[in-house]
Amino acid sequence: MAKLSDPITILKGIGPTKAKKFANLNIFTLGDLICHFPRGYEDRTKLVTIDKLETDKPACFKAMVMNAPRVSHIRKGLDITKVQVADHTARLTLTFFNQKFTAEQLQYGKEYIFYGAVSGDFIGYNMTSPVFEPLDAPPVVTRRVLPVYPLTAGLSNASVVKAVAQALALCDPPAEVLPEPVRRQYGILSADRAYAAIHAPASMAEAELAKKRMVFEEFFVFSAGLSLMRAARSVKKAECYEDVDLTPFYHALPFTLTRAQKSAIDEVLTDLQRGTPMNRLVQGDVGSGKTMVAAAAAYCAVKNGQQAALMAPTEILAEQHFGSLRKLLEPLGIRMALLTGSMSVREKREVRERIAGGEVDLAVGTHALLSESTVFSRLGLVITDEQHRFGVAQRARLSAKGNDPHLLVMSATPIPRTLALFMYGDLEVSIINELPPGRQPVETFLVNESYRARINAFIRKQVGEGHQCFVVCPAVEENTDLDLKAANAWAQTLQQTVFPDLRIALLHGQMKGSEKEAAMASFARGEADVMVATTVIEVGVDVPNATLMVIEDADRFGLSQLHQLRGRVGRGSSKSYCILTSQNRNPETRARLKALCATTDGFRIAEEDLKLRGPGDFFGSRQSGMPAFRVVNLSMDMQTLKDAQEASARWIDTQGTMNTPEGVALRQRIGELFLRAEGTMN
Repeated sequence: MAKLSDPITILKGIGPTKAKKFANLNIFTLGDLICHFPRGYEDRTKLVTIDKLETDKPACFKAMVMNAPRVSHIRKGLDITKVQVADHTARLTLTFFNQKFTAEQLQYGKEYIFYGAVSGDFIGYNMTSPVFEPLDAPPVVTRRVLPVYPLTAGLSNASVVKAVAQALALCDPPAEVLPEPVRRQYGILSADRAYAAIHAPASMAEAELAKKRMVFEEFFVFSAGLSLMRAARSVKKAECYEDVDLTPFYHALPFTLTRAQKSAIDEVLTDLQRGTPMNRLVQGDVGSGKTMVAAAAAYCAVKNGQQAALMAPTEILAEQHFGSLRKLLEPLGIRMALLTGSMSVREKREVRERIAGGEVDLAVGTHALLSESTVFSRLGLVITDEQHRFGVAQRARLSAKGNDPHLLVMSATPIPRTLALFMYGDLEVSIINELPPGRQPVETFLVNESYRARINAFIRKQVGEGHQCFVVCPAVEENTDLDLKAANAWAQTLQQTVFPDLRIALLHGQMKGSEKEAAMASFARGEADVMVATTVIEVGVDVPNATLMVIEDADRFGLSQLHQLRGRVGRGSSKSYCILTSQNRNPETRARLKALCATTDGFRIAEEDLKLRGPGDFFGSRQSGMPAFRVVNLSMDMQTLKDAQEASARWIDTQGTMNTPEGVALRQRIGELFLRAEGTMN
């Protein structure tokens, strides 16, 4: 028997060249190949007669070859093979392009099973390049439920099917990690049956059972991993803060905190006095004032002789945090420094020397804080902002720069409670559900293109009153296949045709980092009236003078993303507005957009988004740093998620040891899952 760790080159037909193509799919070993799951299936089990074939609808049928195939050489690089087949109901002409070998494979008078789609009416019945196999041959591409795999250039689905079948015949599937009582309670297939069925199901029903097993397994493994991490932290020791008097901090604030902010700060202070590492998520809607909770925590850490680090996902956001916190904390004696990737080598070296020498109490920065050359002398508190941009492994890397420091993570992305408990299962959660005094809710309107003149007039009105506006487009460049507003072209139109007297700025993700930073900084300084942008402004843009957000083709965005974009305005004391434009007349789409107009409560919007779109928007690429799940996109079943969480929690609670065969396999699988996220699990 082969091992899961053996390279795929031991398989017949996979040499160095083909192995490179598999590598593009991150497939290097037999284990990788067996865990490369189908993205869907084609049910080829049902046979129809030729007269029942439907135009452009692929189907399987049995037919006899009625003449010797004829090959015609049309021109260089183009050969056409034609052959007639028939059953007792009708005849059909088959055409193959550049497949001369079919002339040898299809024998006159012999029956075959074909799979393909017809085109044309019955009189001109024909089919192009169907797959086929002899009636007496074992089913490989017909008479079966065929898995359809994610592919890459130069690698066919047939090649993957053949390779997976070889791998399953050569080695055992991954070890069982789900206890038998759990499988029995939730109707989950065993590992050996599930891995066979997901690649070669006997029916579509069996394929669904196999997918359910794989989704349940990954949810179970991830939940168990978070539980073990939480348990491991509970026995760790951390600096127990004795001085938690924040009176000077509160007196320095130019405003009064909301009850929700004070409640979150009290929960943080309680954590800091326990003597075990704090691991808390502060989740609040856009503009709810999470930064003040972070500032209070940093102030407390420094008062107790510790350093604090705040990591933000973008330089813009890091600079904004540095600027606002500096005004508040430096008068209280807290020494601060900013560390970002765009700083010069000399500037970064000087800042790192000060941090290492203990001359910096609070370091604010981007991923530059994760660099090996960034060393802290007494790091006691780690704060990460916009949590969905950082994963477990990245948090762990920054925490590793201290001796079990306290951890505070912040997110302005409202997430339904079910998903929050799953995604942040290793964290305690504080929720800030109030807006600071003086903040006015942003009025939101849904309009179509007939309102364009009124939209432009309203933009001019806002600018005339001394304010600034955002215009968000779903695309950067124009695409002839998609009728969408493109930022580049629309910015040019606004500047040259609509508002030649106004200052139009442009910002999108394809610009260099330094260009994006400069454009946003310029807009924040009031040097442009209208910023035309893509969703690059979704996070970390604070321009209190901006009072209008126009989102073009709003139906192209999820509700939660639209809410985040809307949160870029309404950050000052002036009344603010958001205009959603959409030509989409689909009733469900319009209902979704109207739901955004009806409320500014991000948590209600997130729940609505979850019901309408499923959890993909929360588990998609935006969750960078999250473990690289292999199958959750196949069947994001919320009930399966809940069942797996509950089963995992019960099993972990009842286990006196992890030395059972399933426990050992589970620990290994947990390590692999988090390793795929980034780095190792700490």
